[in-house]
Amino acid sequence: MSDVVLYETRGPAAWITLNRPEKLNALNGPVLEGLHAAFDRAVADDEVKVVVVTGAGDRAFSAGYDLSAEAAHSDIPAHEWHEVLATDIDATMKLWALPKPTIAAVRGYCLAGGCELAMACDIIVSTGSGRFGEPEIRYGSGPVTLLMPFILGQKKTNELLFTGDMIDAEAAERAGMINRVVAEEDLEKEVDALVRKIAPTPLPVLRLTKIALVRAYEAMGLREAVNMNLDLSSMLNAADTTEQREFMQIVQQSGLKAALAWRDNRYGEVLGSVQS
Repeated sequence: MSDVVLYETRGPAAWITLNRPEKLNALNGPVLEGLHAAFDRAVADDEVKVVVVTGAGDRAFSAGYDLSAEAAHSDIPAHEWHEVLATDIDATMKLWALPKPTIAAVRGYCLAGGCELAMACDIIVSTGSGRFGEPEIRYGSGPVTLLMPFILGQKKTNELLFTGDMIDAEAAERAGMINRVVAEEDLEKEVDALVRKIAPTPLPVLRLTKIALVRAYEAMGLREAVNMNLDLSSMLNAADTTEQREFMQIVQQSGLKAALAWRDNRYGEVLGSVQS
């Protein structure tokens, strides 16, 4: 297992930890490879009843895809973007369809691809520090794995995706995006309690129930929507707008923090050193 993704079994649960705290657990190629390996390991272990996904440190579950790495792809054409983004989607949808119950344990920023990863879990538990959203539109990108309409519904999704706004954990709970908000010191205790409630159910029953739930959403068109959005996201990322070019130039010349400050100042906000 790669050091950027940690794997630990705690009784009937496998804990998978995104381990790039200095980068707010931003997703990149090695992280995605590590996630695939971790998911496969959890599925193969019949002692594992529940899979928990979390982020190292207190600042972020994951702030999304690593924009410093993405800057290197800023001039590639749409058909190549399609391949790059398909790799991102594969990991998220693998988690979505994992044949065991999954829980996201969230602290801090949970944004963009990180938010999609959390939304792919069956249950989300967050501390009050949780911040959720898809701010990619602010530099000329968009959600890669389009799960939000199925989680939040049309109107709230429209608002978040058109503005790039973040919402805090309490607002996310009211909107139905997450299951519950807990005190900072109680996060793992709350997740462990959920695991204990789920684990007595026989594994075949859990698997079949999970498959039924996944199929229900896919019958509503979730997977088709995700696949269609991949085509549009490839075009969006290759649109080569003035704002996209300027953002990536600032990343390359002055660093990501400066680019994010430029991006958010355009919206009258300063969000700090958030990856996405």
